[in-house]
Amino acid sequence: MSARPSPSARRRRRWTLPVAVLVLLAGGFGLYLFEPWKAFTSTRVDEAPPAAAAPLASPPAGTPAGGAVLPPSPSPAGPGASAGPVEGVAGAFRSGEHPTTGTARLVRLADGSTVLRLEDLRTSEGPDVRVYLSAAPAARSKLDTLGDAPVELGRLKGNLGNQNYAVPAGTDLTRVRSAVIWCARFSVGFGAADLTASAR
Repeated sequence: MSARPSPSARRRRRWTLPVAVLVLLAGGFGLYLFEPWKAFTSTRVDEAPPAAAAPLASPPAGTPAGGAVLPPSPSPAGPGASAGPVEGVAGAFRSGEHPTTGTARLVRLADGSTVLRLEDLRTSEGPDVRVYLSAAPAARSKLDTLGDAPVELGRLKGNLGNQNYAVPAGTDLTRVRSAVIWCARFSVGFGAADLTASAR
């Protein structure tokens, strides 16, 4: 006659499968949330600039202090009309939660639209990383705030290289203080660059 399992052994067997399932679910959720493999990967994106940009000499008189400055769009038929984009303010990235270097630059195109261009970018990959224009200066937005009414430009295309991001029509650039690389999942800044008249 074979020995019957003790009550404690039967209890252990009863809990083994549910515990194993919970461990697998927790591990899967952790992988989804943190995407740890991105600590060891990089994505390079090298987009050409919209066209050769003409330097902006000085901000127009009467521009509110502190905000990004771009000249008014020239009329295509008017005097001084430009066939290419006009370069606005630019600033170097400051590191936040991750080492981040490169330059953020606002460029106004001939059709009146505006592009944020990231040049020589180097930062970390991460889960749900996005690009924003922020009303907060880089010293704050690189860490834990996007300020009031931030403008999302889309997901970060790559953590290395040169990239263009269209600024939505109607964006009030006089409110813009910085460009931010931001992890939306954990609400932290990877890095930020000041985009004010003083940054040029």
